[in-house]
Amino acid sequence: MKILIDFFPILLFVGAYKFYDIYVGTSVLMAATVLQVAIMYAVDRKVPAMYKITLALVLIFGTLTLALHDDRFIKWKPTVLYGAMAIALAIALWGLRKNFLKMLMGHQLDLPDSVWHRLNVVWVAYNAFMSLLNAYVVLNYSTEEWVSFKLWGYVFPLAFIIGQGLYIAPHLRSDEPEKKENTP
Repeated sequence: MKILIDFFPILLFVGAYKFYDIYVGTSVLMAATVLQVAIMYAVDRKVPAMYKITLALVLIFGTLTLALHDDRFIKWKPTVLYGAMAIALAIALWGLRKNFLKMLMGHQLDLPDSVWHRLNVVWVAYNAFMSLLNAYVVLNYSTEEWVSFKLWGYVFPLAFIIGQGLYIAPHLRSDEPEKKENTP
């Protein structure tokens, strides 16, 4: 269900772009992202920091796109978001010796510190990769191709989530006490 909530602003953006233009698509993206955050708040009574940051950037870059009638702003939003995430996670991990992933999700997942460390490094690499990939597409392809990339490029986050789950699964600590076998 959560992945559908994550995906619907992009889907609506692409649809609005295909039927109208980048500016209608941007307006739809802004409204859909506000709705997405409102739904998350209605369900969980809280909004994770990442969604707040995404909402702020969508509204800022979307407003600039619409006010200046310049599609470059909305196209660069993912580069800025992913780049900022990579930098923040890297500075926290190697500069401040803090693991933000563990701080944010440690109450949900009980993992060894070495796994949290590797996850944080992988998140830095993933966010840097996505930032550079979006920048490459923005610089080398048309707006039409960039919009298609936004839709079909969703395979990267999905693959990342699945890969992360496969990596985490064997390291999860069980809450149940181990059963002792009775030996006669």
